[in-house]
Amino acid sequence: MILVTGATGFVGSRVCRQLAARGLAHTPTSRSLGLDLRDAAATTAFFRALKPTQVIHCAAHVGGIQWGAKRPVEIFQHNLQMTLSLCEAAQASGVQRIVNPISNCAYPAQATLFQEDAFWDGPLHESVLVYGFVRKASWVASWAWRQQHGLDTLNLILSNMYGPGDHFEEERSHALGALVMKVVRAHQQGLPEVVVWGSGTPVREWLHVDDGAEALIRGLDAPATAEPVNVGVAHGVSILAMAELIRDVVGYRGRLVLDPSKPDGAPHKTVDGTRGAALLGWRPTRSFEAGVRETVAWYLQSLAQAS
Repeated sequence: MILVTGATGFVGSRVCRQLAARGLAHTPTSRSLGLDLRDAAATTAFFRALKPTQVIHCAAHVGGIQWGAKRPVEIFQHNLQMTLSLCEAAQASGVQRIVNPISNCAYPAQATLFQEDAFWDGPLHESVLVYGFVRKASWVASWAWRQQHGLDTLNLILSNMYGPGDHFEEERSHALGALVMKVVRAHQQGLPEVVVWGSGTPVREWLHVDDGAEALIRGLDAPATAEPVNVGVAHGVSILAMAELIRDVVGYRGRLVLDPSKPDGAPHKTVDGTRGAALLGWRPTRSFEAGVRETVAWYLQSLAQAS
């Protein structure tokens, strides 16, 4: 039995969708479905009753730069509590494999091409200090439980994920989701311009959520390793180029105006996925442009359904 935590969230829901399409037995769980992973006793009781053999851990308290700046304590506490509860419950109930996704913001700020051997080679960027640290701490927790209890966790470090079901609120969303929301709103309301945060120069690598979900599912049966494993293609796009692509996909004719008073975040993030490609036999199935078109179409449909 595969247990998916955070199953009603952005990544977890797409993981469950793919597991169902493959006919793989799985149990979705999340706080809205009744299990709060911050509650260690309740989590252990749940695991002992269900007896999952594998876990894909998609639960996380996460958001964009603005979200993180306003809620550092919540992000720190909630994610650490969930990690500790998960490891304790998995060990107590005999789980055979945890697949643990880690954000690439756990890499040092000065790195541009993220490679596993440089995972510990410097401090994190201040804009993602708390979330990057707690995700890094999840690797440390997996190492500790492996050393003392033999608990097997595969830690996959993924590029920034986007796609259908992402957050599109101005505060909670990451750069891509926020820009989709703002450009669509400007297009529908006939606004003359869209403000793009920062200088427009930071480079980000983006991973479609279904490609990310595929990597996580493949991680269930991949060879065991205690080392972090990257999932990515080592290719990124600037924030301004991404905004221009979204503008073209939406068909918006207004201006894109940079606001350098807003934070940029780390200047460059791309992920060397050589190790992950070899371990998982994985590669993405969508181009970035195709993924953005799919995301915009999904967002427009969700707006139409809500109106």
